Amino acid sequence: MKPAWSGGVAVPRSGTCPTGVSWHDHYDRPGSALEHRLGAVRRWIAAALDDGASRVVSVCAGQGRDLLPVLAAHPRRAQVRARLVELDERNVAEARRNAPEGVEVVCGDAAALRAYAGAVPADLVLVCGVFGNISDDDIRVTVAALPQLCAPGAMVVWTRGRHEPDLVPVISGWFAAENFDLVAEEGAEYGYGIGVHRYTGPPVPLDPAAHLFTFADPGPRI
Repeated sequence: MKPAWSGGVAVPRSGTCPTGVSWHDHYDRPGSALEHRLGAVRRWIAAALDDGASRVVSVCAGQGRDLLPVLAAHPRRAQVRARLVELDERNVAEARRNAPEGVEVVCGDAAALRAYAGAVPADLVLVCGVFGNISDDDIRVTVAALPQLCAPGAMVVWTRGRHEPDLVPVISGWFAAENFDLVAEEGAEYGYGIGVHRYTGPPVPLDPAAHLFTFADPGPRI
């Protein structure tokens, strides 16, 4: 596999995204909430690629099950460069096995903004399976930092379980405060939330020293 960006990236490997691989099995259970969520996220990824997204970053990417199959089958795949950042080495190995040309899978701390140097500003930013496993304060910090990953007009797709207290509407409000327009919010009937937002603000330089969050729960990312 040819890397999407030359030179590689050295990023710290601290205690973020320590989820292992077993929770991915839920994606394979017919009718499960994660199966429904995965299908919905894939549809939004396809829509962004259809609209011309050419740079993609995925935060805590796991095995890349949301992005990689869509990208591999898309007619614009040769025009797309993507960076997936994931801490678990087994997930990284699986993602690398399935990554099409132009995709770089980095084993490292997805909360460290320097992990994205050279890959941003991106046209599509995926933050799926993160907000259900970090503190409310860290969610707000992460949302506030996302303009650093986004090109003007970029789409951000994020997920969060709709368990009580339901933070999905609050998170959408935090996005609005950072110059993100709401495109869609869905999934409540299956017990999860998917937020899709369009960045309408100006370019924001990347702060490579910033660290955004720490996972509070090593369980399934919902």
